[in-house]
Amino acid sequence: MNLQQERIDALCAELGFKGLPNHYAHLCQVAVKEEWSYSDFLENVLRKEAEDKELRKIGMLKKTAGFPIVKTLEEYDFEFAQGVPKKQIEELSKLTFLQKNENVIFLGASGVGKTHLAISLGEKATQAGVKTRFVSAADLSVSLENSQKEGRYKQVLQSFISPRLLIIDEIGYLPLTRNQADHFFQIVAKRYEKGSTILTSNLNLGQWDKAFAKDSILTAAMLDRLLHHAHVIAIRGESYRLKDKKKAGIIGGKS
Repeated sequence: MNLQQERIDALCAELGFKGLPNHYAHLCQVAVKEEWSYSDFLENVLRKEAEDKELRKIGMLKKTAGFPIVKTLEEYDFEFAQGVPKKQIEELSKLTFLQKNENVIFLGASGVGKTHLAISLGEKATQAGVKTRFVSAADLSVSLENSQKEGRYKQVLQSFISPRLLIIDEIGYLPLTRNQADHFFQIVAKRYEKGSTILTSNLNLGQWDKAFAKDSILTAAMLDRLLHHAHVIAIRGESYRLKDKKKAGIIGGKS
């Protein structure tokens, strides 16, 4: 590396141009070959840095979102699942529901792809530069409960309120205590008409009080807020994860 390159790298570091040192040499070669003017060279240098900055932002959003696995809509088997309106999902993938602070609720038995669809929409959101967070209902409730004991409740509560898109997975798999149900309600109430929430559940909406300490009043108040601006998608069918085992006769299926 020559002295000039070292000075350029140092200036890039000082200015926070993290991507430019990786592209500067190549851009110089292209500039000579294409006979760019000084202004053309400057424009292309700045454009490359802006592109790299956007990629770094998206990468950080994906990292902080906390997705347990990468899932895309292209991977989802719409033919296997029943009751999944493909056109509606594709419309949701345009993310206009975020602009309107609308919610999305996926209902269905285990293995029908609720979490897959939720993560896929979350991936689309992070690609669009939207701050997103993924968490299971149980982890959310335990996190808030523990933070209350540790004196960090407001800080942790805000971490679930602030994302433009919050994805809460697996409502109903583990019943919440009354205290945990109260914490969950706080999230819903404070996000109402201020952000979008995607929720997945193995329970139909009429059974949600079973998940929330059998408190029908609290559950009704929560659903009133969630459903005011919501897309509810009920998915029927058997578990996609077990379909191959059923075909092979490893586990029983329908006769």
